Amino acid sequence: MIKYVARRVLALVPVLFGVAFIVFTLLYTTPGDPAKLALGQQATDEALQEFRDSNGLDDPFLVQFGRYISNAVFRGDIGRSYVTKRPVSSEIMDTFKVTLRLAVFSMAISIVLGIPFGIISAIKQYSIFDSVTMVLALVGISMPVFWLGLLLILLFSVHLGWFPSSGMGSFAAMVLPSLSLSAQGVAIITRMTRSSMLEVVRQDYIRTARAKGQKESVVIWRHALPNALIPVVTVIGIHFGYLLGGAVLTESVFSIPGVGRLMVEAIKMRDYPIVQGGVLYIAIAYSLVNLLVDLLYGWIDPRIKAQYR
Repeated sequence: MIKYVARRVLALVPVLFGVAFIVFTLLYTTPGDPAKLALGQQATDEALQEFRDSNGLDDPFLVQFGRYISNAVFRGDIGRSYVTKRPVSSEIMDTFKVTLRLAVFSMAISIVLGIPFGIISAIKQYSIFDSVTMVLALVGISMPVFWLGLLLILLFSVHLGWFPSSGMGSFAAMVLPSLSLSAQGVAIITRMTRSSMLEVVRQDYIRTARAKGQKESVVIWRHALPNALIPVVTVIGIHFGYLLGGAVLTESVFSIPGVGRLMVEAIKMRDYPIVQGGVLYIAIAYSLVNLLVDLLYGWIDPRIKAQYR
């Protein structure tokens, strides 16, 4: 297991290098002068040139990229924001705490509601509960997140006054953005759990377990659910990685200072170091979540764990 984890971590190196190269190339070839954007149109030529010299913006592409990689690998320095002058890592970590809280809370709601709904829908296929759940899941997938967020603000903040309409400073403030963000997660997990359970409960070993007189609860929870969880865990991992990348629309609607909002503001200001660092952060988050999902496969199914040697 340790060797497998070590191999996966080492495999991240070329992935992150490739991501850094692509992002650096795209930003390098993007029209616009970061010096003018950072100092303003009224800045003197001497001030603009001093800014370019201090940030090495006039150096050739390979020199700039090599310096960026060297500083990142040997010093852990991925640059400073052109706008705030703060280290990029500090800017990202400040917003990451907010995004992580929002992602974990939203994912918990999605799992707690999605898996039970999917199991019950599969057990009671074509029942009223199943039909209503599938319709609600379809609505949840189709409904735009920003529109749901605005409706929640209008109902629970403006009319009822139960929850704050912005920020993440308290538990009450987390409720509305988490509900808004978890709607699609609940719908996706419900549909995937139902589909996977329907496939598993039709297998011969489930029929055999029932023929041997096992209780239905034992058949579902001990024999069917563990084998149906593999695709569900995959979906959960992908969705959680997406949430860690920053839910731009939700963060904008609820004025949450998360990673997604930081990235959008950095792109508007052509704050290249923040954009590069943010994309690297998202790549690392996705890779680590995928690694965690692969490890969960082994915990759920021992046959997969045997392949990790």
